[in-house]
Amino acid sequence: MSEVSSATLAATPGVARENQDEDEERSYQAGGKKTKSPRSNPLDVLSLVFQQGGPGFCQFALSNACNANCGFCNFARDTLPKEEWEFVERQGALDAIDILHKQGIRYLVLTGGEPTLHPNLVDIVRHGAESGIKVLLVSNAGLLKPHKIHELIDAGLSSFIISIDAANVTDHEENRGLPGVCERIRTANEIFAERNIKATASVTMSRLVDYDALPEFLASLGFSSVVFSYPLKYLPSFFLGYRDSHLVDYTADELEAAYEKVKQLKKRFHVVNPLLSLEEMQRFVRKEEQKYECLAGFRYFFLDWQLMLWRCHHWEEPMCSIYDFDETKLIRDGCTRCMINCYRDSSLMQGVAVSMHDAYQAVRKGNIVEGAKALGRKSTIDSIRAVAEEFSWIKKF
Repeated sequence: MSEVSSATLAATPGVARENQDEDEERSYQAGGKKTKSPRSNPLDVLSLVFQQGGPGFCQFALSNACNANCGFCNFARDTLPKEEWEFVERQGALDAIDILHKQGIRYLVLTGGEPTLHPNLVDIVRHGAESGIKVLLVSNAGLLKPHKIHELIDAGLSSFIISIDAANVTDHEENRGLPGVCERIRTANEIFAERNIKATASVTMSRLVDYDALPEFLASLGFSSVVFSYPLKYLPSFFLGYRDSHLVDYTADELEAAYEKVKQLKKRFHVVNPLLSLEEMQRFVRKEEQKYECLAGFRYFFLDWQLMLWRCHHWEEPMCSIYDFDETKLIRDGCTRCMINCYRDSSLMQGVAVSMHDAYQAVRKGNIVEGAKALGRKSTIDSIRAVAEEFSWIKKF
């Protein structure tokens, strides 16, 4: 467990004073090393498609610490005391990035807890970008002061994902326990626009959400796209982004209706979750057969602050230590046991790359018929449809 600066540990849930932001902004403007977010190398992408099923992504929880107090999350500051906070060591994080890159990971999603609490966040972002990995940051924005945003972008951060819980300031800030955070989000989105950085709102499907009022509120905060996180009451892994709370306690009929509202919302605002994935989740709720396999453990992974690698959040035990990760640890078993959107939505869209991989490997073994079957799967066509639907969002990364 690494040492964290007293300033970080003392961070209050509220928004810092404006004059403090101005002082830190002047400090930022003194200059510093700048790293560009890496561009995708077409040859590298093609090689990964044929050899591994496409570029992989890993969610890396840098710590279990959080400054927010969300009612549907066990990372909440009143639930997990500071004495139990853990932070990944700086060198361990850098080692992990090198290993992940070697295993074909080209997208790294930094999360927590709240990742901006980590004292070495900028170094971690920079190392990922310099390694050729696109680095995204998930944050509640409570600590995203202007100077920190510029530092992260200059370190090579590709994009931000900002948590939003409701369709009005009062409900969002009360649930987060972060008074004034909406104004901080507006300021952050102004900076993102100036720096040509993509930011997406992330909304947990809960009883706090007024789907009809949401588009106008998101637009008022400066967002042009939103991704919905599907409600979670339990996870067997170390990840604490769930809670047995009335806010996410739905009957099957209520949850299916909520998915329907999200589908209708796509007509008014850019919802990143593909339509076919939302329909898949409705089948999941109805306990019907699933059409699209999840690629967690094969192309998608979760890495915790103790550097244990899991196939996803919804698994009872880790695959291995990051230091033992190689191609022999990969798992592909057609799993559809959960509805975690960051794995299920992404798996649908990556299906076409996996089919190309399957076809290539079959042809290499002289089995042309099996290769043709892989390319002709219905799920392959659906994957292409999902990618086409969200291509304007995907290409910005």
